[in-house]
Amino acid sequence: MSRTFETGGAPHFPPHSSVAGVMLQVIYALMPAIAAHAWFFGPGILVQLILAIAFALGFEALTLKIRKKPVRLFLGDFSAVLTAVLFALCVPPLAPWWIALFGMLFAIVIAKHLYGGLGYNMFNPAMVGYVVVLISFPQAMTAWLPPLSIAQDSLGLLDTMVTIFTGNPPSPLSWDAITQATPLDTLRTGIASGQMISEARQSPVFGDFGGLGWEWIANWYALGGVWLLWRRIINWHVPAAMIGSVLILGTAAWLADPGNNPAPLQHVFSGALIVGAFFIATDPVSGCTSNRGRLVFGAGVGIITLVIRRWGGYPDGVAFAVLLMNMAAPLIDRYTRPRIFGQ
Repeated sequence: MSRTFETGGAPHFPPHSSVAGVMLQVIYALMPAIAAHAWFFGPGILVQLILAIAFALGFEALTLKIRKKPVRLFLGDFSAVLTAVLFALCVPPLAPWWIALFGMLFAIVIAKHLYGGLGYNMFNPAMVGYVVVLISFPQAMTAWLPPLSIAQDSLGLLDTMVTIFTGNPPSPLSWDAITQATPLDTLRTGIASGQMISEARQSPVFGDFGGLGWEWIANWYALGGVWLLWRRIINWHVPAAMIGSVLILGTAAWLADPGNNPAPLQHVFSGALIVGAFFIATDPVSGCTSNRGRLVFGAGVGIITLVIRRWGGYPDGVAFAVLLMNMAAPLIDRYTRPRIFGQ
């Protein structure tokens, strides 16, 4: 006696993730780190997020209209929103409003749509926007806040908005009174002035492993990255290669000369290494496609980051490292393609 079972209609394949679904999950994974950023450094990050998202959507809609593309369809894929969020997380909380304007102009119009739009961009748009404003407006991009726990003068939401939209802190405060060098910049300045790492780390801006507050934000980035790995939104190859290369080379340099090279965990928990490993270098469009290529790509980003931090002109080199490896991604893919079955 035969039996039949009810089944759904063909084809029997699992549903594919939409672009909007993937982008939203990445944004959700960033939410804990955003909350931690606001907790340790005040509400400026929230204002920067709103500004960057507003400018990104505006430039996206304008460019789509000029290109005669369906505006509502492409605005709904949240790719511009994710670009804006990643950009805002990289700029100082009190950066003037026009930093977000110029950053999103280059990220959305130049790096994304002039290359053909989503899926055709050679470079990571958020990092293009960040590097452009970093090089063009270095003074505005170095006005970082100390953690609230050690800040002598902290700004509330209203004072934060006044500072962002006027370009000056409210009287009688000055920039020198409310800003401070980042942990990586403090190390760099200390080494340049002849200090040992142990002496430079006496600054209250440092925590247990990295920067005070920054190490906790890095932990939340890592937790969000693990969630993306579990959801299979990203692959493990790039984060593992990027963090692993920094740990291996950083440990070797530290053991060889601990007086002038920070401990490897200092590199990991300071700057943009963790957010870069899980959220920026894993961009499937501007990165590599093969698994071996992703390993090479991630290792390259990690190595270049260490080189820039040690000998380059900027305290943190993640953004520059990502863009340099974006240029190398097509060549890496060419030489790391999987062997065709039967050959």
